[in-house]
This record gives sequence, C-alpha cells and structure tokens, in this order.
Amino acid sequence: MERKKLHVKTGDIVTVISGQDKGKKGKVLKALPKEGKVIVEGVNVVTKHRRARGPQDQGGIIHQEAPIYSSKVMLFCNNCGTGVRYGVKILADGEKIRYCKKCGETL
Repeated sequence: MERKKLHVKTGDIVTVISGQDKGKKGKVLKALPKEGKVIVEGVNVVTKHRRARGPQDQGGIIHQEAPIYSSKVMLFCNNCGTGVRYGVKILADGEKIRYCKKCGETL
C-alpha cells in the first residue's frame, strides 16, 4: 500500500487558493493524509443539527469546519503576505527547515 503525504502539517498557517473560501487564511487544525484533506480554522464551515444525547448534553444547530482537499491550500508566508511554494534545507546540525522560495524566509 502506498504511503500518502501532505505538503502541510497541523499548526501551519495556510491560505485557500480555490473554491468558495478562496483568499481566506487560517491555521490547520487537523491533517487527514489518508483522504488527502485538511481541516482549516474558519474555512468550509458547515451547519449541523445535533440531537441532545442526555440531560447534560446540549442539542441544537452547531457550526463546524469540514475537511477540504489539501491541493486547495498553500503555505502562507508572513514576509510575502501570500501563499507560497516552499523548499527544504538541511542545516549543519542535520535539522530540516522549510523556507519560502520567493523571499528565502524560514516558514
């Protein structure tokens, strides 16, 4: 079986490049590599009707983020102010870092 890999990780700041939420920026809350999707804070918010499951649990209409395909997001560079491609450098101590291909800033 082939191992799938995403270009973004949990905690990354990304920008949406296509779809109804194009231009929105948010933090990756969860990465789902098996499905090739990510959940981004404030992006693709859906309405769910939830039934109360006991006397303490509240029912009602809730809003939550749904997964979107990872190909619709790009890593956000604070220096450039846009979504950018990134490269990987290996430092002298063996640590890998990601950097912006446009400006060279560490991501």
